[in-house]
Amino acid sequence: MFNRQSNRSKNKSELSVNTWNTPVEYIKGVGPAKADLLKKELGIHTLGDLLEDYPTRYVDRTQITPINHIRTGDGYVQLRGKLIQLEMVGEKKSRRLMGVLKDSSGEIEMIWFQSIKILESILQVGQDYLVFGKVNSFRNILNITHPEMELANTPSPISKGWVPVYRSTAKLDKKYLDSKGRRPLIFEALKMFKDSQPLDPLPVYLREKYKLTDQLSTFYNIHFPRGESHQKQAERRIKYEEFFYLQLDLIRQMTFRKGASKGFVLEKVGDQFSSFFQKHLPFQLTEAQKKVLKEIRQDTRNGKQMNRLLQGDVGSGKTIIGFMTMLLAIDNGYQACLMAPTEILARQHLASLQDFAKNLGLSIELLTGSIKGKSRKVILDRLALGELAILVGTHALIEDTVIFKQLGMVIIDEQHRFGVAQRAKLWAKSKPFLPHVLVMTATPIPRTLHMTLYGDLDVSVIDELPPGRKPIITKRITAYSRPNLYQFISQEIEKGKQVYVVYPLIEESEKLDLASLMEGYDEMSKVFPAPKFKLSIVHGKMPQEQKDSEMERFAKGITQILVATTVIEVGVNVPNASIMVIENSERFGLSQLHQLRGRVGRGSDQSYCFLMAGHKVSKEASFKMNTMVETNDGFKIAEADLSLRGPGTIDGTQQSGIIELKLASISEDGNILTAARNDAKSIIAEDPNFLQPQYSGLKEILIKKYGKGKIWAKIS
Repeated sequence: MFNRQSNRSKNKSELSVNTWNTPVEYIKGVGPAKADLLKKELGIHTLGDLLEDYPTRYVDRTQITPINHIRTGDGYVQLRGKLIQLEMVGEKKSRRLMGVLKDSSGEIEMIWFQSIKILESILQVGQDYLVFGKVNSFRNILNITHPEMELANTPSPISKGWVPVYRSTAKLDKKYLDSKGRRPLIFEALKMFKDSQPLDPLPVYLREKYKLTDQLSTFYNIHFPRGESHQKQAERRIKYEEFFYLQLDLIRQMTFRKGASKGFVLEKVGDQFSSFFQKHLPFQLTEAQKKVLKEIRQDTRNGKQMNRLLQGDVGSGKTIIGFMTMLLAIDNGYQACLMAPTEILARQHLASLQDFAKNLGLSIELLTGSIKGKSRKVILDRLALGELAILVGTHALIEDTVIFKQLGMVIIDEQHRFGVAQRAKLWAKSKPFLPHVLVMTATPIPRTLHMTLYGDLDVSVIDELPPGRKPIITKRITAYSRPNLYQFISQEIEKGKQVYVVYPLIEESEKLDLASLMEGYDEMSKVFPAPKFKLSIVHGKMPQEQKDSEMERFAKGITQILVATTVIEVGVNVPNASIMVIENSERFGLSQLHQLRGRVGRGSDQSYCFLMAGHKVSKEASFKMNTMVETNDGFKIAEADLSLRGPGTIDGTQQSGIIELKLASISEDGNILTAARNDAKSIIAEDPNFLQPQYSGLKEILIKKYGKGKIWAKIS
């Protein structure tokens, strides 16, 4: 696939790649024992891993502090003076090495408790030293414990300027592989890499375009910068590279998929689709929904496999788009399935699809882990014979016993809750081509996060709510306002409306949270007593049948108040519910608060969300609640969530296996990401196989970083 480079550049590239992959134990000063510890503690296996383990911070060692200027609380300082005294003091168990450093302004004690015999033999009274360490105070006398000592006239190059501080563990510290111990190893690795005459993989014109330093200088300046400006230059290049190589990989996958992944041709718009669209639409589609349908129609008729992400805020009408997409497949002789992460959500989808299809005569069934025995066998038999048009289910759909006659369309709701291997099993049920895939998410994805997490997918967005929907009024309240809240709830119930009251459920304290939930239920029962009011309760510890029964009672309007945990975060559609009360709202994430709020406001009447919290909450909690009060826009909330938490904890990104950023920040470096993606697009459009000499290093980089034969593009 890739052509050969010139011998000169190829040899240079191969040499540098081989050096990059040198096992860490072969670096001078490491050896097998230390290498084993680096592998276990930090995942550092090669020279390249060591160089890409960047400092977490730096200590400024460009300044010399006079001894008489030192004060308690100064932290780390660098001194220069003469060692005027050195002696062992104390008995065996409390034996320590004491030294005194003197400069023109004063004297200070230095104390060592470890490796004292070695230090006693190395340090020389009368010599001038550079001393670096943390200022301590004992009985109002300042001292420095375990300072770093270097001869003042011949300081090491790794102890000048900005000195790196690396992540560490107790085991590494014990074996002298902390920051001080790793600095010389990294310096040796840099010399080895330099000697290999590395080929800079980043094309010259891109380096010139953004005034980026070359690769070797970048590594020296990220580990041993002479000052802040050099460190910032190196950091800028690394951030660009991290985004650039990731975008190259994602865009190349997308290009390959569109060129090579054949799909079923859904040429015909048949009776089912036409009948539903013309006669049975429950509401008029928005322009955004119509646009998405056109995009899906174009994808599914060109002979290529569709791989599309459908984003839409809570209540924007994604499910009906999913249903109409399935009708396209059915009209062309194929089956369709919808996979949801929980049984509650799967049952909710089943009810919605059955309601849409009630006049079409379609066979739709549900398959979950709780469906067993004869009922399960009947469903599987009908599916294999092609008698079932649509199968809705949970991860049960991927089991080996589930066989489709001809699966042509897969809809996945909240796909980040499924692992890659799980999804791959579902695609394998379709032959001779992969099925068309529509991924739906009600968790709005910030643009920058989408470019990384879903950069290989085509994207559709429903950015309109159905006509008649009113923005939900959100208020932040405290316990002081509880009587007024209860009065308002009573008035809404008298109007025929229903209410959610949600309590947090955090795994580490399930017993505590369950007790809190039951106390809340008892209080609500007293404030809203039977028989005038009827309450339901739902939590994760209840048997599935009981949960479903309670949910059904609320959905049918038999009960007016549902007290629940976050089990109702997704998959509950009760248009008559107009109030959402979120207790201890400071304990919820911003995205979760938005999802919970989306359980109301699904009808045409005004709805409300009340965020109950204490008088004193953290700055972060206050930011979350203020954001909720200020906007109903899920995309703005997602951006705020990203800025607050970073990508590592946004739903789905930790398990994605794609985002591997060490210095670049999706939330803070969006401009660099955009530039890198545009550059990657241009290169893939111009030379997707990297045949030009200026792109000769890109192949090795992508293989090194992302491996061969990945299946991301095929399974979204």
